[in-house]
Amino acid sequence: MRIVMAEDDPLLREGLALLLRAEGLDVVATAGTPEGALAAIEEHRPDIAILDVRMPPTHTDEGIRTAVEARRRRPGLAVLVLSGYVEQSFAAELLGGGVGGLGYLLKERVGRVEEFLDALRRVAGGGTAIDPEVVAQLFTRSRQDPRLERLSPRERDVLGLMAEGLGNTAIAGRLVVTEGAVHKHIRSIFAKLELSPGDQVDRRVAAVLRYLEEERRLA
Repeated sequence: MRIVMAEDDPLLREGLALLLRAEGLDVVATAGTPEGALAAIEEHRPDIAILDVRMPPTHTDEGIRTAVEARRRRPGLAVLVLSGYVEQSFAAELLGGGVGGLGYLLKERVGRVEEFLDALRRVAGGGTAIDPEVVAQLFTRSRQDPRLERLSPRERDVLGLMAEGLGNTAIAGRLVVTEGAVHKHIRSIFAKLELSPGDQVDRRVAAVLRYLEEERRLA
């Protein structure tokens, strides 16, 4: 796996690069600015880019804008964005542009190495990874969508794990239920959230995108 990483804090940037290389991953370039990140992506054509949300010059949403621009230049590029804390509006802006090969994690997740590497590989493989804390805040703060109120407590648990990017087998293991039960819950979730098989997006991700969009409207 070839990786380009952008983080303006030199210590964190080099520490993360060291961690990834120790795991046998190929960090082909690092950068401290959005411009440097885009140049490195153009030059090295990585499998995935890891980008900090807050970079120079304003330290607000440069990482998100860089991610969107990088995917515009290279459609299908996998991008994993790291943030110091939950920023639903930024997550919505990133994920709203497409549902494959995208991730949004809190930086604290990096310290849980196996969890972080699993998310990284999932995103690089075309999947999604949304930080559990983002999902938790969406469930507690986005209650104005009446469709959310239709979900049972167990369906909320299943949807939360779906939003993190877990597949049915992993969800079943986490909740200690059968895969058949998970499949049944997912069918019910899709029905209650009015997500039809004919929709042009991945229904598993579309569910959490609705909550992200709702949060952005409420912000």
